[in-house]
Amino acid sequence: MVIYRSEQALASEVARACCIAICTHYTLTTQNSYPLALKERAVEMVPRRGPAGVPGTPPHGLAMLRYPIPTMTQAMPSLGRFMAALIIAGGGVMTAEAQDPYASARNRMAEEIAILARETRSETGRAAFSERVMAAMRRVPRHEFVTARERASAYENRPLPIGHGQTISQPFIVALMTDVLEVKPSDRVLEIGTGSGYQAALLAELAGAVYTVEIVEPLARFAKERLARYPNVAVRHGDGFLGWPEHAPYDAIMVTAAPREVPQPLLDQLKAGGRLVVPVGGQFAGQSLLVVEKLLDGRAVRRTVLAVRFVPLTDPAGRQR
Repeated sequence: MVIYRSEQALASEVARACCIAICTHYTLTTQNSYPLALKERAVEMVPRRGPAGVPGTPPHGLAMLRYPIPTMTQAMPSLGRFMAALIIAGGGVMTAEAQDPYASARNRMAEEIAILARETRSETGRAAFSERVMAAMRRVPRHEFVTARERASAYENRPLPIGHGQTISQPFIVALMTDVLEVKPSDRVLEIGTGSGYQAALLAELAGAVYTVEIVEPLARFAKERLARYPNVAVRHGDGFLGWPEHAPYDAIMVTAAPREVPQPLLDQLKAGGRLVVPVGGQFAGQSLLVVEKLLDGRAVRRTVLAVRFVPLTDPAGRQR
């Protein structure tokens, strides 16, 4: 179990307080701060008696307690076991933190996302994202999908450059797009715009199969390496505007770059009853995040979720689609 920073700090303070109390207690005992006779008595409750032998009320409603205070020789075995337990527990916390030093940062990132979800509920219609999505956000190591230069900023809630004029999206937007896609464990998902692979990794945590297309060849290679741990992800270098028809139809499609309009090839590859999430708009004009649902009769119904800003979805020549 991973103990996050706030819990770790609490555990450390409790352990320190216990150690101080125990050491102080036994130091006083060995210095004969208590009468020897008291040390040797058995534990017993002594109620104060009132007149004529009627039990009275101890001060502040408490019973008076006589108890033995052990000598240091008597106390050492128990003290040793207690200190050993503290060391083992502390070592477990340190080991967990050492194994995943970014766990606390991911947890804080998830908390920021939850706050933003509440603040944007009037626009998105969602006061909170699903626990499946939030659990994936806490699991996937974003720092492995950014450049070494940006690693220290990996869990800040902002987009980061990944080279070749591309970015990894703001974590809140990633969580929002993933949530509105409403991926189920059995779904086949198409992603357009792999980038460094972070969004595909999140989708892999939620879906049965993920097919992702990236037009920038060095990024496609980088993402393929990073996504090797996910057996349910396939990466392809190609023109995302055209989709990946060999594996169609898809239950859900996500586009992580902005075309001018919803690409018709992607609508054609979307299963009836499926859902497509895409930012739409010009490179220098306003963009809107859309959710497009394909009805059983083939018609597409769209709704706007939020005003956004994405890099453009381009053709091989670098022009916006």
